[in-house]
Amino acid sequence: MSPRTNDGEPEPTRPASARPVPVSGTPVSGAPASGGPLAKPGRPAPNPGPGPASEEASDTKTTAEAKPEDTAEADTRAETQADAPTDADTAAHTEARVAARAEGEAAARAGGQAAARAGGEAAAESRTEAQVGPGAGTETETGADTEALAETGAGTEAAAETDARTEAAAETGARIEALAGAEAGAGAEAGAGNGDGGALAVGGDERVAAVRRAGAAGRRWRAAQLSACAAMLAVALTAGAVALGAVRDGQNVPVSTAAAVSPGLLASGDLDSSITALQAHLRAQPRDFGGWATLGLAYVEQARTKGDPSRYPQAEQALKRSLSLRSDNDQALAGRAALAAARHDFANALDLADQALRQNPYSERALCSRIDALVELGRYDDAEEAAKTADERRPGVPVFTRYAYVHELRGDVTTARRVLERALAASTSPGDIAYVAAQLGQLAWNQGDYATALTHYARALAADENYLPALEGRARAQAASGRRDDAVKGLELIVARYPLPGPLVELGELYEARGGEGDEAKAENQYLLVDAWTAIARANGVNADLDTALAAADHGDRTTALRAARDDWSRRHTVHTADALAWALHVNGKDAEALPYARRATATGYRNASFLYHRGMIEKATGHPADARTHLAAALKLNPGFSPLGAREARTALETLEASK
Repeated sequence: MSPRTNDGEPEPTRPASARPVPVSGTPVSGAPASGGPLAKPGRPAPNPGPGPASEEASDTKTTAEAKPEDTAEADTRAETQADAPTDADTAAHTEARVAARAEGEAAARAGGQAAARAGGEAAAESRTEAQVGPGAGTETETGADTEALAETGAGTEAAAETDARTEAAAETGARIEALAGAEAGAGAEAGAGNGDGGALAVGGDERVAAVRRAGAAGRRWRAAQLSACAAMLAVALTAGAVALGAVRDGQNVPVSTAAAVSPGLLASGDLDSSITALQAHLRAQPRDFGGWATLGLAYVEQARTKGDPSRYPQAEQALKRSLSLRSDNDQALAGRAALAAARHDFANALDLADQALRQNPYSERALCSRIDALVELGRYDDAEEAAKTADERRPGVPVFTRYAYVHELRGDVTTARRVLERALAASTSPGDIAYVAAQLGQLAWNQGDYATALTHYARALAADENYLPALEGRARAQAASGRRDDAVKGLELIVARYPLPGPLVELGELYEARGGEGDEAKAENQYLLVDAWTAIARANGVNADLDTALAAADHGDRTTALRAARDDWSRRHTVHTADALAWALHVNGKDAEALPYARRATATGYRNASFLYHRGMIEKATGHPADARTHLAAALKLNPGFSPLGAREARTALETLEASK
């Protein structure tokens, strides 16, 4: 994606509409669309949330404040720590930590021992007790800094204590632990001895093995980048000493430093390690409003990639801190827009994106969040115009992926595929490669092309073997292509770590379709976990009505499903909300009311087999057999494995209709 010039204007970059189409079969290279469009398994449950830091270092003006000699004492008074990884994550960070320490030692030998040691140790700091300490600037500010950092660095448990609503999260968290116990055991057994330290990317998929060498090279490059981060952080902390003199001269105002921590570092490889580096930086320079904004965006991305809504309160506090230091900084405003979109507060996301764009019309994140908000409000014409504007101003991977999705919603699959291929060709980091390749896999799966989908998912997992959308997509494609055992194994590993509605429902339906001993109880456990996740999401400020409506209509309380669907429709009129409301009305016996919504869900030309199935079943129930046959047949032709249970029901209903002709 294009760097920005010093005058705030982006350097010329060819937009999506002007780039040549890569020759079929030509290898492409490329990483997370930092701010990629909403990740949707079949697009039924949007989770927008641009990833962190696709904008370059020159986009961010950073500041520093003096840190007193008693910083250690101030650090001791901090009561809150940033979320630490599980034991399973520790081994994954070992190589990066060792490399970072080695880089710190090398920098020390080159000159500047103290700065190098600070950089190496900061980057190599164990995530077991990683924290955003109270980087107080003066004695009088220590308490305020500590309080703000305590709010920001809180983990899941601390977040629950800061909001009365999270009492529900505490209860449902216990349910998750109890219900997932057996599944976690199965997942651990399946993950043992896979040659990658129990990584999620298992299942015997030969496509992943075919590109493993490329993935290994990418990981070595990532380690090198993390080592470089340590050296850069050492330079940043040294630059902070320059700013220290200004504060001691009586200037208690934000001071610009030399390249403290670039948002781009977050896209360089290991998000957790990058967050640790940011936390260390902010302990030293607590008045760096750009650093706080980047940390907030990193938490949003962490919530998106790990399926952990408890990160959202942390993100909110970090972004608030950034704005308290400089109220007009567009990075924090754009970060709040991304956070609002991630919480499905799309009206507020649109307003915040517009505020950010008034400060900086070329803010990539704000441009992308604006497209996301318009799409999720059902304003597709406006979203298309916003995508064109973003493509003109900041062409790059995040904009290309959104541009593609807007076309997909219009039924223009050819353009969507072409633009995603361009985005993949433009991708350079593992995260962007994983993100865009998974989007191509999703597009292929929606069209029933399972072999191509599996190839794209393998490409994504070669870049990031634990990338959740690719793992979930691969399992769906395996199930649809007859590899049910592989699909079950993969989904069991996913839900043991990320109990999200999409994979939980998919796994439950696979259990039901298999129908073995104990499978019915296993399926019921998955559906109960959906309720638990929904409660936790709501406790952390996420509007989960669409997720609730879709899951409850088939596998829960139908009355709850209808109430949630109506609530969501009252806020936004998207094809996904129309489909969810139509189906919730159908399962509650209100087919005449459901039919207009089912027709509206398919009116844009969006090629989605579930939508066609729902419409066909509603038409069958309302006495329109010819239309029902047309749409049920279209669903099975487009994607015959769109759902383990839904596809079976569609075939049965179509056979009944054909027999009654």
